[in-house]
Amino acid sequence: MTEIRRRPGDGTGGLRTGAASFESLREQAVALRREGLSRRQIRDRLAVHNNDILNRLLEGEPPPEWTKRPNAKDALRDRARELRLQGLTYDRIQLELGCSKSSISLWVRDLPKVDHRPPAEQGRDAAHKRWALEGPRREAARQAAVEAAREEVGALSDRDLFIAGVALYWAEGSKSKPYRRDETVTFINSDPGVIRVYLAWLTLMGIPDERRKFRVMIHESGDAEGAEQYWADLVGVERSRLQRTTLKKHNPRTIRKNTGAEYRGCLIVRVAAGCELYRRIEGAWCGIVGSAGLTK
Repeated sequence: MTEIRRRPGDGTGGLRTGAASFESLREQAVALRREGLSRRQIRDRLAVHNNDILNRLLEGEPPPEWTKRPNAKDALRDRARELRLQGLTYDRIQLELGCSKSSISLWVRDLPKVDHRPPAEQGRDAAHKRWALEGPRREAARQAAVEAAREEVGALSDRDLFIAGVALYWAEGSKSKPYRRDETVTFINSDPGVIRVYLAWLTLMGIPDERRKFRVMIHESGDAEGAEQYWADLVGVERSRLQRTTLKKHNPRTIRKNTGAEYRGCLIVRVAAGCELYRRIEGAWCGIVGSAGLTK
């Protein structure tokens, strides 16, 4: 068996080792390691001051738990994550902990981003996101309900159209007053569907085209010429047949929402020599009210 001899000043801790003596020394080192000694304690106990040799002697042997140094940044990392979850910014966390922003970013990168906007703005954004999901569903339900109701109406009889037209006129048309008995038939509306129904009702009531007078009313800031052409096409007459357009002056103290390319004003439909028709409308309306069990 080769002996271990130490030579002072040789830079290796004074050791010359053979295979057998190395294994013997390794057994001692491993035994001391398993007893819980640190590298420094083993080095001093065996007088092995060469790190390379000490590494070979202890190869594969884990250090005891008590020798492991705690990572000082673990506590900082945990605190940084805690502060981030509380909503603090990188600047605030840096000011609180005194560490770099790059470290903070690395520690908290898996956490949700902090929203620094005012609560009102956050609420509006959340509402918009909810509506982006809810809006299409509600619109589909609305369209289904509208279509079901449309099919429920079916074809109108002459009586159906007569009653609908009388009710429509009494809601939207001009009416005589006790202090002004003019009994003219003048109807105004901006809804093209309402205008179509009213014109169909005039046909039912036997009012010929030549007694129908049309006039556009629109704000002075609107597209008067475009509106005239639109309504002329809708009622099926030449634009030249329209009476002079009425331009409404804009009140600067009011905020108008009926603007843009879709704004076409209103169409006024007047029936010439309409006194007899007006009396029929008024009488028919009184009949509807009476049949409904109400008083005029």
